[in-house]
Amino acid sequence: MASSPSLPAAVAPPTPTGSGQAAAVAARPWLGYLAMLVTLAIWTGFVLSIRAIGKSPLAPADVALLRFGLPALVLLPLLPGRWQQIRAVRLRHVAMILAGGGLPFFFAASAGGAATSAAHVGALVPGTAPLFVAALGVLLYRQTVAGSRRLGLALIALGVLALLATSLTALRGPALAGSALLLCASCLWGLYTHGLRRAGLDAIGCNLLLCLPSLGAVAALVATGALPTQLGHFGWSQALPFILLQGLGAGVVAGFTYAFAIRRIGAERSAVIGSLTPALASLVALPVLGEPLDATTVAGIALITGGVVFANLDFSSTSSKGR
Repeated sequence: MASSPSLPAAVAPPTPTGSGQAAAVAARPWLGYLAMLVTLAIWTGFVLSIRAIGKSPLAPADVALLRFGLPALVLLPLLPGRWQQIRAVRLRHVAMILAGGGLPFFFAASAGGAATSAAHVGALVPGTAPLFVAALGVLLYRQTVAGSRRLGLALIALGVLALLATSLTALRGPALAGSALLLCASCLWGLYTHGLRRAGLDAIGCNLLLCLPSLGAVAALVATGALPTQLGHFGWSQALPFILLQGLGAGVVAGFTYAFAIRRIGAERSAVIGSLTPALASLVALPVLGEPLDATTVAGIALITGGVVFANLDFSSTSSKGR
């Protein structure tokens, strides 16, 4: 599957191959670039919304209800057509998907974002996902890492060290703990990516498998009082950004726009454009959340972004050769 692993949306369906891919890429490529820009905007908004949970009147559980509830409701009418495919997914892969993209990922990312910054969320979650995907591929499936992808992963690792440098030198406990949680979230996303690749589902089936059980679990935890909630203590205007970015944007729209972009402009160009998410999220956080960037953070983001570009380019070309 040719989709990038460092994404907050469901992994896209397999890319068209051979002459079919060439024809799709040649037909109105500007539509593909437009779809990819929409996807990039949604991913950037997703990163900012993770950071914004801690500054909003909504509890993390309330945002989780929106994140998994809205896609579940929108896609529920399509469940009968995907039910047999979902039932055929191995239990091991179901567990990887639910742990890696469901509640454990969501709460690790939201807790880490509350203790750090949007720059850290963008760089340490989607930015380091290729590193964890590669490591898990080696450990679980004996995959090999070769070519410029090694350079890309090394740049990502250096970028992580740069982002952690300030916290390490200042011994700031909350920031260090938050960064560790974000790295845990990225590792979970690596599990999610490998689970989806082996599940054999399209974007709709992936979302249904992820969102329906996750919605049931968070609803039960809220109903029993195991998770705190602020339901009834915030208005629609305060929930609207999370409805648009978490529920509808990342939960529904981005999966389809990314798949469309891959068909129009190819997996390589789509992945490279998507790798701009950490840098763009950091820049947008400056005026939106009032979070300044220091030189060390900028260096870390630059290293991670460059590393993701190298990793995606090599991953895409290797995949193409293997078809």
